[in-house]
Order: sequence, then structure tokens, then C-alpha cells
Amino acid sequence: MILENKLGIDNPIELAKQEEKITKKKAIKLFEEKQLETFETGTFKGLSQIHQFLFEDVYEFAGKIRKENISKSNFRFASAMYLKEALIKIDKMPQSNFEEIVDKYIEMNIAHPFREGNGRSTRIWLDMILKKEIGKVIDWSKIDKEDYLLAMERSPIKDTEIKYLLEQELTDNINDREVYMKGIDASYNYEGYSTYKIEDLKN
Repeated sequence: MILENKLGIDNPIELAKQEEKITKKKAIKLFEEKQLETFETGTFKGLSQIHQFLFEDVYEFAGKIRKENISKSNFRFASAMYLKEALIKIDKMPQSNFEEIVDKYIEMNIAHPFREGNGRSTRIWLDMILKKEIGKVIDWSKIDKEDYLLAMERSPIKDTEIKYLLEQELTDNINDREVYMKGIDASYNYEGYSTYKIEDLKN
């Protein structure tokens, strides 16, 4: 099945390549044009602003709560029927320290509010919260793909693994361009998007 898209592409491989290229260029703009500073921090509204900015040129559903039930690797994300209520609860979760922030991140991952592009958007959202609340961000380029995916898969039941993994790679280089750009490449790689390096898309 291929997602309906604004590009009129009906080949899944080609869609994946174009989606990566277009949205990585938008991720560069998020940083270089300081768009992130205009978005809410730690709310679903802020996450939807990130998602819409990244994906608005590819999908009609950019920034919109999904109406479909979705799953991945035998894990069923929050039911579409109860998604709005779940997001209201997540908005109210505290975010004053690292533990609370990652708890909130895990719950947002379980919610998976969009049809596509959840992981990539939510990792940017997580860094926004960490930056605001504790003056840190995660250096995603130092976190192994398989370690991260396994830890996230287990996080709804046991969160110690993902918390340890993320905490080890916290950095106070919160405005460092290289940390951000390498982080975007790593984030996309977690989801299987690795055709383009972000530095090759600058122009």
C-alpha cells in the first residue's frame, strides 16, 4: 500500500526517496531559519507544528491527527478513537527533569498521532523540550540504530533502557549546527531513510 501524496507518486521506493529529500530540506530550514523557536514546546500543538512544517509539501495529512489505527512490529499504537483524549493527557504530563521528559516522549510515541512521520517529528519535539527545560539535547548520531529501536520497542513496558541510552548522549551543545544536522540524518536512518545526507541538500 502506498500513501496518497501531493507528488502524485505511485511507486513506494520513489515516494520514500522524494519524501526524504523534501522533508530533510525542510528540517534544515527548521534550524537555519529558527522556525523551531516559534513553535510550542512540550505540547501536541507544538509537535503538530513540526510535523506540518516537515511534511506539508508531501502529504495532505501533515500536522493532522490520524483517523486510522496503525501498528508496527506487532505493536498497536493508540486507538484512533481515543487519540484526542490521550493527547490531552500527554499535554498535561510534567516535563521538569530528564526522567519526566522521557516519560512524556514514550507516551507520545505510544500515541503515534500521525499517519506517517511520527518518529522523525517526535525526536525533534523531544530535543525542544530538553533544550528548554534542562539546557541539553541528544546527540542522535552517537546512538546505534538497533539499540535505539529495541529500547523504544520495550519502552512501554520497561523504560530504563531507553532512558539510559538517551542520557548517555546528552550534550549541552544545544545550538550546534553539526549536532542538529547529524542528528537529523541519524533520526531518518532509524526509519530506513538514508539515500541523502543532509549536508548534500543544503543548496
